[in-house]
Order: sequence, then structure tokens, then C-alpha cells
Amino acid sequence: MAVKPSKRYRAAAAVADLTKAYSVKEAAEVVAKFPAAKFNETVEVYARLNVDPKQSDQMVRGTVSLPNGSGKTIRVIVFTENPAAALEAGADAAGLNDLIDKVSGGWMDFDVAISTVSAMKDVRKVARVLGPRGLMPNPKSGTVTDDVAKTIKEVKAGRVEFKMDKTANIAIIVGKKSFTAEQLQQNAEAAIAALVKAKPDALRGVQFIKSLTLASTMSPGVKVDIKPYAAL
Repeated sequence: MAVKPSKRYRAAAAVADLTKAYSVKEAAEVVAKFPAAKFNETVEVYARLNVDPKQSDQMVRGTVSLPNGSGKTIRVIVFTENPAAALEAGADAAGLNDLIDKVSGGWMDFDVAISTVSAMKDVRKVARVLGPRGLMPNPKSGTVTDDVAKTIKEVKAGRVEFKMDKTANIAIIVGKKSFTAEQLQQNAEAAIAALVKAKPDALRGVQFIKSLTLASTMSPGVKVDIKPYAAL
């Protein structure tokens, strides 16, 4: 027995042909026209990658500085021996052993954790707490650094971290439903460019991106044409 499409899906289908693949610009325009929910939905680019998640040399992760920000207020903590400087730079919380104890006790009221290089030997104590939540500071994502002030500024301005999951899928936040189509387009293009840049060296000569979709929290996905990225 066929499942009847939801009211929201039918409303979205009235806006555009959901079986068609669009350019990033067109997909952003479609998502912007979809009926809005009662809250400001998050918009993300979803990608299906042609990689083997079990191979360590095919791990995909990176960061992107969104031209128009993420639309989200980012709460940042910093593990550092100099908390006063981090707090002055805009951190929401900073410290070392005291902050480690707080996180170990279950406090998770933050979105991004940054660590200085020297503090990492102590931060590893909470790796089992932060790691599964994707919050462990990591040099590859730029969250292990001695330029704490610059990193806080970038993260608060809209630098987004992304990481492939165990099924070779990846989601990158590109804004909010309240953004204009142009803002969503610019952010989505920046995110896809960052994803392409994160292609592992082990995949040279192999098509990296199998599919791309743009969607808000409550909307169906809008297919993005992968032809421009097929050879990358």
C-alpha cells in the first residue's frame, strides 16, 4: 500500500519538481520558497560520498567559513592556561582543570570546544566525553591552536565544522530558513567548495561526491546537480 505524502511534502511539491536536480542557485531559491515552519529552521547541505568509511585514509572532515554566518549563536569554551585572555576574546567559558572537571561532571552547555596546544595533554582526559559528541578539539578542524582569539572570532562569525559519519554521509549547516535565497546560495557554494577541498588524497582520479541535497529542517530535500563536481 502506497504511503500518502504528508501535507508539508505536498505543499513543497507545489513549489518545485522534487524529482529534478537543480543548480545550487536554483536549489537555494526553491528551499527559500518552501512553506515555513513555526520556528526558524536550519538549512543544510547533505552529501553522499564515494568513500569507504572503514579506511582511515578516506576520512573526510574540515571547516568552512560561511560568508553570511550560520545564523546560530555559537557558544565557545576554551581549554587554556590563560582563561582571562580567552574570555576577553569572546569565549563563553575558559579554564583548564576546573573546566575539565565541569565537563567530566556532565556540563555540555556549549557548541564548540577549543584548546591550546599545551592544554591538549590534559584535555585528553575528557576525550571519551567530548569525542562521541563531535566536540573534541582537533588540529584538523582548527580547534587546537595557540591563536585562540582569532579562532574564537572565526567560530562565532560562522565557521562551521563538518565530519563524515559511518555511512559515508555528511551534513553541513549553511544557514537558516530566514536567510535570503542569495545568502543560502553563497553559503552552500562555500560549503561544497570546502567539501571538495577535503577530498582525501587516496581518492585521486575517483568521483568523490555521489549526491548533493539542500534541505531545511522540516522540508523535503532538493537535489543539487553534481555534474559541476563530478570530475573533482
